[in-house]
Amino acid sequence: MYKNLIPRFVRYVQTETRSNENSTTIPSTQSQVEFAKTLMAELKELGLKEVAYNTDNGYVTATLPSNTAKTVPTIGFIAHMDTADFNAENVNPQFHENYTGETLVLNKEQNVILSPEDFPNLKNYIGQTLITTDGTTLLGADDKAGIAEIMTAMEILLTDDSIEHGDIRVAFGPDEEIGIGADRFDVAGFNADFAYTMDGGPVGELEYESFNAASAIVTIQGKNVHPGTAKDTMINALKLALAFDAALPQNEVPEKTAGREGFYHLLGLTGEVEEARMEYIIRDHDRTKFEERKAVILSVAEKLNKAYNAERVTVDLNDSYYNMGEIIEKDMTVVDLAEQAMKNLGIEPIIEAIRGGTDGSKISFMGLPTPNIFAGGENFHGRYEFVAVESMQKATDVIVEIAHLNAANHA
Repeated sequence: MYKNLIPRFVRYVQTETRSNENSTTIPSTQSQVEFAKTLMAELKELGLKEVAYNTDNGYVTATLPSNTAKTVPTIGFIAHMDTADFNAENVNPQFHENYTGETLVLNKEQNVILSPEDFPNLKNYIGQTLITTDGTTLLGADDKAGIAEIMTAMEILLTDDSIEHGDIRVAFGPDEEIGIGADRFDVAGFNADFAYTMDGGPVGELEYESFNAASAIVTIQGKNVHPGTAKDTMINALKLALAFDAALPQNEVPEKTAGREGFYHLLGLTGEVEEARMEYIIRDHDRTKFEERKAVILSVAEKLNKAYNAERVTVDLNDSYYNMGEIIEKDMTVVDLAEQAMKNLGIEPIIEAIRGGTDGSKISFMGLPTPNIFAGGENFHGRYEFVAVESMQKATDVIVEIAHLNAANHA
C-alpha cells in the first residue's frame, strides 16, 4: 500500500528546490520549475487528468476524476515544492529503524547530535523508523513529505476502485517559504469547493487558525561627523536603532511567547553611523491586537522623530497574510470532515492555532477554505529536521479517508 511513499520522498528531498527571496522570477528559482516538470510527469504516469503547469504562478495542478455517481464536493490537496533558506544540496537521508529513544549522531566529524535532551519530541517516536539528515543539510520534509503523501494517496485511490470518492484536485506550488507562493494562486481555475494544505507537523495536527502577519522595514537616518568633534552633532543611527528596539515590549518576542501570544521579531539589523536598517515581522492571532502591534511600531518611530525634531525614523509597514480562521469559522464543514477522518483512523486530532502561516492563510481569503493537516515532520528548516515513516503513512491514510468520507456523507 505504501511501497512507493518513502522512495518518492527520498527522491524528492534529493532534488534541491530552495526558494530565493531576492529573486524577481516566478517561481523564484529555476530548480522549482524543473521539479515541477518531474511532478507533472509522475502525475501523468499515475493516470491523473488535466495535468498542467501554470506559468503565471508556478503551480502544478491535476485532477483525480470521481468514481461515484453521487454529486460530491470537489476537494483540493495542496503542498509546496520549495525548501527553506538552509543548505539543501546533496541531501542524504539517514534511516534509523526501531528507534529506542537514544541520542543520534548525525555527523561525527562536525559533532552534530540529535538528542532527546534538546528535542524531547524524539521520545514520541520510540519503536518507529526515523528519517533524519546527515547533519549537513535540512531534510526537506517541509514540505516534500506533503507532496509524497498526496501523490501516494492519489495512487491508492487510482488503484483501489472500492474507495468511493468525488473529484479531487491536487496542487504543488512554489515559494511558500518566502511567503509569496500563494499570492497568485488561481482559485477559480483550481475549481475546488474546499481544500487542505498538507504542511503541518506531528501526527494529529489540524489547524484552521493562523497568525495575522505583517512586515516592517525601519530605516534610520543618522548624522556622521568626525568623532573628535561629534559632541552635540553626531547622531549614531545604530544607537538609535537599539533605542527603537528597546522601546518595544521586551517580553513580546518569539523566544518568550507561546500558544496564542503574539510577538515582534527583529530579523536583521544592518548599518553604520550614517544609516541603519531593521527588519521586523509582527504576528498575532487576534486581529485587534495585531492592529495594535502595528500601531506600536509606528508610535515608537513617531516618538523618536519628535525627540530629534526631525524625521530620522521611517517605517515601511506591509500586511503579509491574515488569520484564516476568520473565513473557515463561517463554515466548519472542512474542519469537521478532517477531524472525523482522523478519528476513524484512531488518530487523536490536535486542533490548535498555527504559530505561523501556511499557503492556506492566503488561499482561504481568496475564497477557498483551506485548513492545514499534519505531514509528519518535526524540527523544520535545519539540520535537526526529521520525520517518521509511520507519520507519513498516517498522513497518507488521512487523505484517503477524507476522500472516502466526503463521498460517503452525500447521498
